[in-house]
Amino acid sequence: MSTIVPVLLSGGSGTRLWPLSREMHPKQFLPLVGTDTMLQATWLRAAPLADSAGPIVVANEAHRFVVAEQLQQVGARPAAIVLEPVGRNTAPAIAAAALEALRETPDAVLLVLPSDHVVQTPEAFHAAVRTALPAAEAGKLVTFGVVPRGPETGYGYIKAANGNGGGPVPVEAFVEKPDLARAQAYVASGDHFWNSGMFLFRADVYLAELERHAPAMLAAVRASWSAARKDVDFTRLDADAFAASPSDSIDYAVMEKTDAAVVMPLDAGWSDVGSWASLREVSPQDAQGNAHHGEVVSIDCRNTYAYGERLIAMIGLEDTIVVETPDAILVGRSDRIQQVKDVVAELKSRDLPQAAWHRKVYRPWGAYDSIDHGPRHQVKRITVKPGGVLSLQMHHHRAEHWIVVSGTAEVTRGDDVLLLSENQSTYIPLGVTHRLRNPGKVPLELIEVQSGSYLGEDDIVRFEDTYGRVSGTQVPRRGKKEPQK
Repeated sequence: MSTIVPVLLSGGSGTRLWPLSREMHPKQFLPLVGTDTMLQATWLRAAPLADSAGPIVVANEAHRFVVAEQLQQVGARPAAIVLEPVGRNTAPAIAAAALEALRETPDAVLLVLPSDHVVQTPEAFHAAVRTALPAAEAGKLVTFGVVPRGPETGYGYIKAANGNGGGPVPVEAFVEKPDLARAQAYVASGDHFWNSGMFLFRADVYLAELERHAPAMLAAVRASWSAARKDVDFTRLDADAFAASPSDSIDYAVMEKTDAAVVMPLDAGWSDVGSWASLREVSPQDAQGNAHHGEVVSIDCRNTYAYGERLIAMIGLEDTIVVETPDAILVGRSDRIQQVKDVVAELKSRDLPQAAWHRKVYRPWGAYDSIDHGPRHQVKRITVKPGGVLSLQMHHHRAEHWIVVSGTAEVTRGDDVLLLSENQSTYIPLGVTHRLRNPGKVPLELIEVQSGSYLGEDDIVRFEDTYGRVSGTQVPRRGKKEPQK
């Protein structure tokens, strides 16, 4: 019997669920439904099908540490975390995963799963995969078609050649997102399914089909994978070779062209959670159709969704979405909430950090939260995990004060090494080399007060870094918004 190797696609940038989902912390890393993040839930859903095999994760290089940490939190041991230097859509990403799988598992059957979807009935999903497995082993490319719950215009459709027989059947056509009239006709026909973007096929068969239909793509991916560098827990694809690959989805590159495509009907409470309105649909609702996350007071409201960290009070609202984060608030009508992508585009045009970053930024050593700032000062709450260590660094334009709130801090300051405990502090003058480490067994929390003529996170020179981020002197670029701590 073949070995099922889950492939978790985690390259999304997450604009449709702004302000909670952002470019540097998109929706797959958020606990939108339940207590697990969507990435964690995807692995936990796939794990019973994988025997002892760990997943292969394909991720954006900028997300590498959060991917590794979130999977570690749920006990996953990835077979590989493959890092894309640039986005090239799903077909090249899956090709890189297929090459990686065949390195250790010649009979690998890939279970390809976007890491930002919801499946409310895992048992039905498991049954569908097991039913489809013989077809995949026989050389078919299985795509999972969701039995439609209604005439949805936001999904593409798959037309089955022989209707819904309960098992894999040949694909007759892939259909783009329809208008309402066509969607109603598709649902009434009984032979159209929502395109879930989930697949099951042999790794070698996929590569053979890709070589047949998109040889330039496969050649570029193979070159980038052959020249990849192993870096701690990651496989870094060669940037130049991968950038040379055409950018295309698996549907366009392979599935619409191959004669080996079959569709497996899936009725498992699936949703791609593509908008705040769709998240409301898969969330628990009260008798008036309201779905709330956090502390919410709702008076005479119907069909609303509210998500916030602080108290939200709503009066007399209908079909409304309210989302609150520490640095942004979204309010919109449910039928227009897809236009949140226009909000993100406007933020980018204004070069505002809220397009990409949260106020709290996660790092491999912990996190920092920018809690106050002014023209010549900035205050951050810093948390360092046990054993975590920041890079040995220096700043040209700012000095820093560190006050320990809890835990123990080992501070390198020039030639001195200090050990600070709760309520103790130190001062890092401008231009002095410094480093922060947590030598204890509990999280270290401290307050950092920065002062100086320029407070951008690109004012940094790294000399040593545990996490491989040393890149020489970085010259400050005025106006740059990216946190780089």
